Amino acid sequence: MGFQQGLSGLNASSKNLDVIGNNVANANTFGAKTARAEFADVYAAAMNGTGAGNIGIGVALSTVAQQFSQGNITTTENALDLAINGSGFFQIANVVRDPNAAPNATPQMDGAPMYSRNGQFKVDRNGFIVNNQQQVLLGYMADTNGIIAPQQARPIQLPTAGINPQATSGVQLEFNVDSRAAVTGPTATNINFNDPTSYNNATSVTMYDSLGQDVAVTYYMQKTAANTWNVYATASGTPLRTDGGGNPAPVATINFPTTGGNPTATGGGNIQYFMGGGGTSTDGRIPLDIPATTRPDGGTTLPITGVDLNMGSATQYGTVFGVTNLTQNGFAPGQLVGVTIDDSGVVMARFSNGQSRAAGQVELATFRNPQGLQPIGGNAWIGTFASGDPTLSVPGSGNMGVLQAGALEESNVDLTGELVNMITAQRNYQANAQTIKTQDQVLQTLVNLR
Repeated sequence: MGFQQGLSGLNASSKNLDVIGNNVANANTFGAKTARAEFADVYAAAMNGTGAGNIGIGVALSTVAQQFSQGNITTTENALDLAINGSGFFQIANVVRDPNAAPNATPQMDGAPMYSRNGQFKVDRNGFIVNNQQQVLLGYMADTNGIIAPQQARPIQLPTAGINPQATSGVQLEFNVDSRAAVTGPTATNINFNDPTSYNNATSVTMYDSLGQDVAVTYYMQKTAANTWNVYATASGTPLRTDGGGNPAPVATINFPTTGGNPTATGGGNIQYFMGGGGTSTDGRIPLDIPATTRPDGGTTLPITGVDLNMGSATQYGTVFGVTNLTQNGFAPGQLVGVTIDDSGVVMARFSNGQSRAAGQVELATFRNPQGLQPIGGNAWIGTFASGDPTLSVPGSGNMGVLQAGALEESNVDLTGELVNMITAQRNYQANAQTIKTQDQVLQTLVNLR
């Protein structure tokens, strides 16, 4: 009887249509992967392994294999949208949050991690990066200094509390003074900050105390002899150093070599400093202490001690005065204003004080046999014995793909191909139905024999 063969063909064609229909339904699902129904023929087993019957008894669904080819990448307006360009899966997890725990406490993962190619992420109320199912994104967390070390993957949380202030401890002052400049000092009072003729050049930098309060520090360069310059400094208008009579005194004297190069270069140059015990600097660094000052708004700043002022890159050439680098490492407190993610998965938090600091790094997973992963819905898979254990690493390392922020990976479903496959599956269904109809007609003919 051919009924069994035809029935198996109808079942196989119906399951093939189910797979095709699911592919078409997910043609616009980000991170979805197309599936393919794979079939195998079925033969009856002969007694003792012998027999001459070579006619099969139908077809069976062997497996539904997902195809993990790369989908098209489309750009978006959301900085937390992530696309993997290459191999790898995001690690996501369900979490259990203790209602009595602090808002920024790390939640406990509920079960094993899941894997997804859908990068539609957002930030929840506690600062964790989550998807639409409120599953957290896993990766490495950075310490308070923004340093990331490989560790066991955990939920990535942004620093919603902001960034604490940092007192200035170092200043880099790189400049050129004009070797042609006239000698302007010293005078009877050394220098008058309100009289530009008593000094040659000046520049300012904003420094910060331990509370993040800004202090305007101004440096004045006064040429006292050929190749010799005094450096004065004021904090909010108050001289950092005075002589015995209360007059401003230099904090350092720069003796340039006759070649006009850096004071620490060969040729007799050096920097003599008069604060922090006094002495001669061999590397261009001198110590400074900034006393408490009165702010323009009437407040008082805290003292800033142990500042390392580096003027070792100063030069004296026959060109106009110019500052080529003026930096300091302090900053005011700031609040989180934005997030960027680079192609290696490093999550950079941007703060209102202009600072940026690494908050974490996304960790990806790959499998030797990704087709062995089991789909569980919600654009996610779980590992199985067939898939093997995951290989974990950061994006861009080894065979891992790179991340593209502000982009999403589209479904890899070829809609045109699926529609053609649908027509083919429909015709196969009709053909199998025809074999049953024909077999029925043959059987009816036999029954009607007299």
